[in-house]
Amino acid sequence: MRFLRLVAVLSVALAGTLLALDRAFPPDLSRYQQRSIEVVDADGRLLRAFITADGRWRLKTTPQDVDPVYLELLKAYEDQRFDSHPGVDPLAVMRAAVQYATRGRIVSGASTLSMQAARLLGPQPRNLAGKIVQAARALQLEWRFSKNEILSIYLTLAPFGGNIEGVRAASLAWFGKEPGRLTPAEAALLVALPQSPERRRPDRYPDRAHAARDMVLQRVYERGAIDAQTLAEALAEPAPVQRLALPRVAPHLAQMLVSPAPAGQVIRTTIRTEIQVAAVRLAAEERGRLAGGGDIAILVVDNRKGAVVAWHGGDAYVDLIRARRSPGSALKPFIYGIAFDDRIAHPETFVEDVSRRFGDWMPRNFDGEHQGTLTVRHALQQSLNVPAVAALERIGAGRFLSLLRQSGVEPALPRGSDASLALALGGLGISPFDLATLYAGLARDGRVRPLRLKADQKSVEGFRLMGPGAAWHVRDILANAPLPDGWTRPMRPVDGRRAGERVIAFKTGTSYGFRDAWAAGMSGAYTVVVWTGRADGTPLPGRYGRQTALPILLKLFQRLPDEEATRAPPPPDALIAAGNSELPPAMRVLLPNAARLHAATARLASTDGSRRTVLAPPRPPRILYPVANSTLEVSATTGERTVSLKAEGGTGVLRWLVNGKPLPADRFRADPLWRPEAAGPARLTVIDSTGHSTSIEVRITLAGR
Repeated sequence: MRFLRLVAVLSVALAGTLLALDRAFPPDLSRYQQRSIEVVDADGRLLRAFITADGRWRLKTTPQDVDPVYLELLKAYEDQRFDSHPGVDPLAVMRAAVQYATRGRIVSGASTLSMQAARLLGPQPRNLAGKIVQAARALQLEWRFSKNEILSIYLTLAPFGGNIEGVRAASLAWFGKEPGRLTPAEAALLVALPQSPERRRPDRYPDRAHAARDMVLQRVYERGAIDAQTLAEALAEPAPVQRLALPRVAPHLAQMLVSPAPAGQVIRTTIRTEIQVAAVRLAAEERGRLAGGGDIAILVVDNRKGAVVAWHGGDAYVDLIRARRSPGSALKPFIYGIAFDDRIAHPETFVEDVSRRFGDWMPRNFDGEHQGTLTVRHALQQSLNVPAVAALERIGAGRFLSLLRQSGVEPALPRGSDASLALALGGLGISPFDLATLYAGLARDGRVRPLRLKADQKSVEGFRLMGPGAAWHVRDILANAPLPDGWTRPMRPVDGRRAGERVIAFKTGTSYGFRDAWAAGMSGAYTVVVWTGRADGTPLPGRYGRQTALPILLKLFQRLPDEEATRAPPPPDALIAAGNSELPPAMRVLLPNAARLHAATARLASTDGSRRTVLAPPRPPRILYPVANSTLEVSATTGERTVSLKAEGGTGVLRWLVNGKPLPADRFRADPLWRPEAAGPARLTVIDSTGHSTSIEVRITLAGR
């Protein structure tokens, strides 16, 4: 009994001592934690890794990351009892001791994977004392961590030649793929290399690497880990003879995101590798066709998620996606969209494309010609300059620039200049990223949100640049813009096995001096921006957006994943008019500010011949009946299914719209009658002759059902 007590006391003392030593000398995990920063795509696939501070490619690797055949061969060759021993294998120690005693030399080692993990965390002297410390550290790791966690340390830190550490980095460098799917021959090579990583490097000593791999295969066959057929097939498989570069997908985006990241962090982006690869491949194909050289930048956005799914910053060192360049005519859709939202213009509004002076500036069209009187729809589709400048004059250049900035984009004006009408023709600098932000907002009914780059980045409400109706009109106009030579509608995917077609709304732009050629387009699911030019900004004469950038954009849409090719119906606030005559009088012609002021001043001439030039802003009309947010009950069976509409105020004739559609012309009187078509919510709008409007929401119920 006294002996048992002594044993118990000694056991407790030993356990206490070990616990105290464990607390006083915890394992140093700093090397394991100093891993490469990884930038991955939306599905977790590696886009780019960055070298560690000590110059290593060290990618975190867990047992779940590697092929089970590799783990089976590793344990069969290195540590057959790894899953059961406490960190030190007593049977292996006894076997090694007997072999050393009988033969006078080391025949086989007793090092376990746990001991190797301990050595990789902090190298120990290669002598008996070092082995004892290594064994103690292995026991300590087993005390603190699970088998999988210990295996992760080994899989992450094992050396594979040069500055390659860890099984993932080795598989990428020697086989060009992740280790999740390995052949037995590939797995055997990865088992063999850490034994002597420099002497067995496949790129320097391919014969040694091949022989080491075959030795591992033979050994694991003898231990029953593989069968004879697998052995024969693996021995016949060639071994790699060169080192491959690690993935470098979306390098500009990865470089931008990595700067604030700590060591070992995995940055999950919104990039979809298949779309990224398609964009890069297309850019490479088209770059070879560009006469006179130049570069191509492409950005693709998932409209529904507000996420960037492809970022190709070009082949230049500078990231051309973030470079500010003149957009040419690419901002015209937003000028017209704001004008639509202000009710000073409509797609069917007439505008004059004639030689006109705006202050000291007389803009001209791209071809130097003018087309006379035409609709805003045609002016935008043909990208005419004078009408766009006239529209910008009406909404105000300063206001337009302010709205762009409130949307979250960062346009840059030329040094020393203020906002001017030149903004309509590209008189500012904007990046492809910011232009894509705006066009994605146009695709989302006029609400501009910051584009998401990281998977964990939350979507925000954003800024309402224009109303849904205005955005719908702009998209409708651009969806019918003329295509470049050789293209016809409908535009179908390149892969004939895929069904469907897309409705693509697009706009091009060319900067002054042919320095930048742009195309921006959107479908229901995607927004694409393409820029072409030279990174140093030197001109490329004869290169313009419709001829250069637009075909690239259309080709990329053909390679994007399928989507439904449907045109969205007009939203309730869209003013639907079949022609110019159905518009309110003030919206039928887009007059420049000077002409409007002259006409208004003439109308307000006093009886004594004086003329007032300071005008009080007109009051918008006010709806008297129905009351906003009220419920109206109309008969479903009799002819009394009508509602009398009443309004006051405003200027000139008042016009009524129901859910964006004008009432028939014979109803445009002081108190028109409205016959609701169905039960449910309805939006009523009254517009005066100056374009000022007021809207309310009501609900219709049908009695007698």
